[in-house]
Amino acid sequence: MGCLISQLAAKFAFFPPSPATYELKRRDDGGFAAVSAAPPPSTPIPYGEDGSSLDVLYLDTKRGNKIVAFYLKNPYARLTMLYSHGNAADLGQLYDLFVQLKANLRVNLMGYDYSGYGASTGKPSELNTYSDIEAVYECLQTEYGVCQEDLILYGQSVGSGPTLHLAAQLPRLRGVVLHSAILSGLRVLCHVKCTLCFDIYKNVNKIRKVKCPVLVIHVLCISIQLRVKMWAAAHQQTNSHKRGQRLNLVWWSILSQGTEDDVVNWFHGNGLWKMARDPYEPLWIKGGGHCNLELYPDYVRHLCRFIQEMENMTTKIRLRKIKQSLRLQKKSAVCSNRCCKIKLSRPKCCQCCLKPSCAKCFRLPKCPEWRPRCPEWQPSCPMWLFKCPECLRPGCMKCSFECQCFNCSCRSINCSC
Repeated sequence: MGCLISQLAAKFAFFPPSPATYELKRRDDGGFAAVSAAPPPSTPIPYGEDGSSLDVLYLDTKRGNKIVAFYLKNPYARLTMLYSHGNAADLGQLYDLFVQLKANLRVNLMGYDYSGYGASTGKPSELNTYSDIEAVYECLQTEYGVCQEDLILYGQSVGSGPTLHLAAQLPRLRGVVLHSAILSGLRVLCHVKCTLCFDIYKNVNKIRKVKCPVLVIHVLCISIQLRVKMWAAAHQQTNSHKRGQRLNLVWWSILSQGTEDDVVNWFHGNGLWKMARDPYEPLWIKGGGHCNLELYPDYVRHLCRFIQEMENMTTKIRLRKIKQSLRLQKKSAVCSNRCCKIKLSRPKCCQCCLKPSCAKCFRLPKCPEWRPRCPEWQPSCPMWLFKCPECLRPGCMKCSFECQCFNCSCRSINCSC
C-alpha cells in the first residue's frame, strides 16, 4: 500500500517538460553535443571561446538508467557546485543560468537531468533521483578529481531531496545551498507534523545529518495582518484628495507583492534552517516567487558571499568547528546525566548500568542492586527526604565530616529535624 501511495505521490511531484528542450547528438570525436529542440531546429548549445568549457556527459546509474549532465568549467574556480534543479525544468532551460552562476560565483558547475527528464532515460521517481545524483558525484570524483572538501551541493525545490540525501553521506562536504527547499513531499500538500512511511523526500530527517554549513534561500512570507498594517500606514500618509483611488492602488500593490511562495510555503525553508547543525545566515527574499529568485540582486550577492567564505574556510577552521560541536555534544551528555531538580550526578550500577531516579523518588532506586559508595552508610531517619527540604543530600554517620543533624544525617545547619 505504501509503495502504491509513493508512486502516486511521485506523479504529483515530477513534471518534466514535454517535449524536452534539447536533444543529444554524437560528435565526430565520439563525444556528445547538446542541440536545442526549439525552432530553428538543430541549434547547438553554444560553447565557450576555447570550445572546452562545456562537457556533455551521458552517465549510467545503478538503477539502469542513463542521464545527461552538463559540466561547465571555470579556469579561475577553486570549488565545484553540483546543481539539482526543480521538478518542472531541464538542462536546456537552465543552461543560461548555469553560465551566469559559473561566471558570477567563479565555480565549476555540474548540472544534471533526473531520470525521465530531458534526454535522460527511465521514469522520474524518488529512488531514481538518489541514484542519479550518486552517479554524478562518482563522475566528478573519477573524471574531474573533485573531492568532497571542494564540493558545494545546490538543491532547488524537489532538488533539495537528492541534495540532502548525498550531503548526509559526505561528512567533509564544503557546503550546501537549499533554494526553495521542502521539508517533505507530503508537507507541501498538507501541514502535517509527523513523517509518514509513504512520504517522499523526508528532508526533515536528513537535515540533522548534514555537518557542513547550510545556506537556505526562500521567499519571505508576509502575513495578512502585516499587510493590513502596511495598508493602514499608507492610509495615514495619503491625503484626502483622491484618497479612495490611491488606497485601492496601494492595497492591490501590497496584496500582489508575491511575498509568499504559492508552491512551497516559507515555513519549509525556515524549518530546515532551524534544524541545520551548522546554519549559515539565510536569505529571505521579499517580493519573489517560487521560480524567479535568481532575478533578484540579493540572490547573487548573498550567494557570492557564501561561496567566498567557503573558499576561505581552511582545514584549521573546519577542525575548530568540529571540536566545538564535539564539546557541545559532551556537555549535553553530561547534562543528561544530571538530576532534574538538583545539580548532582546520579550514581550508576556497574552490573546493569541502570540509574536511580531523580530527587522525587531517590529513596526508591530503579536498580535494586545499587549501593552507595560508602558501604556503611545507612540513613538514620527513613523520612529524611521530606524532613530536610534544603539540601536533600544523605550523609554517612562515620564519614560525613561535621554532620549537624543526627536524626537525618544531614549537612544542613538549619534542619527542621
